[in-house]
Amino acid sequence: MKYCRVIPRLDIKGPNLVKGIHLEGLRVLGKPEDFAKFYYEQGADELIYQDTVASLYQRNSIIDLISKAAKNIFIPLTVGGGIRSIEDIKCILNAGADKVSINTAATENPKLISEASKVFGSSTIVIAIEAIKQKDGTYLAYTDNGREHTGLEVTKWVKEVADRGAGEILLTSIDNEGTGKGFDLNLIKQVTSIVDIPVIAHGGAGNAEHICETLNIGADAICISSILHYSVIKDNKVVKYNFEEGNTEFLAKNQSYKAFGNMSLIEIKQFLKNENIPVRGIE
Repeated sequence: MKYCRVIPRLDIKGPNLVKGIHLEGLRVLGKPEDFAKFYYEQGADELIYQDTVASLYQRNSIIDLISKAAKNIFIPLTVGGGIRSIEDIKCILNAGADKVSINTAATENPKLISEASKVFGSSTIVIAIEAIKQKDGTYLAYTDNGREHTGLEVTKWVKEVADRGAGEILLTSIDNEGTGKGFDLNLIKQVTSIVDIPVIAHGGAGNAEHICETLNIGADAICISSILHYSVIKDNKVVKYNFEEGNTEFLAKNQSYKAFGNMSLIEIKQFLKNENIPVRGIE
């Protein structure tokens, strides 16, 4: 039986867990280690850590976070942001990550995908694709949280990524990310129809129904953040305002929660099982 994976994503800036809309306007939510431990205990299949600073000069903090997480969290960890070379990949894996997620460097030097897949194995290499829908209905790939245009058309790019040996694709709809309006189903259908490697859908989940319909159309896994993070904060399941910096006033006002159902990871998995979608950890 092929199980569908539910993967929390933690966007990291310095020592903090952050969240935005369309990958912009990042706000501090708390400490990533608190959320990561909670999601692990609730049955997350994997975790994705994304360094939003995406600079090797700022990488010390995320290396420390990954090292600590690997000692206490025994599920696959994927790390992305600022990875540009074989040495960078080695550094991340040596810190305790199981996979790396690459975007910018892959678009600038596609040969890196082939080389990295040979050196580390394809299952270690995840290619992140940030897609924005154009007026003519096509999708173009972007980098730097959707700010930098690559000139690559998404369907052609995913085919090349797969042909070069990548193990998975992390597909983000920039248009839908952080909105709670649901996934871009058309984008997901296009990508899953032309590649055989697993596709992790990311961007737009507002409730369990959104997740269910995305898995039903071909996504192999779901990467979610807002729907989980805001549920945790609303119910004070981890910590109560464990913040040392950042804009936290919006949390007290409860304004960012309106588009998201109040569901835990366990409840989401139970919903999926009730809809006959196979998931791990639910009897």
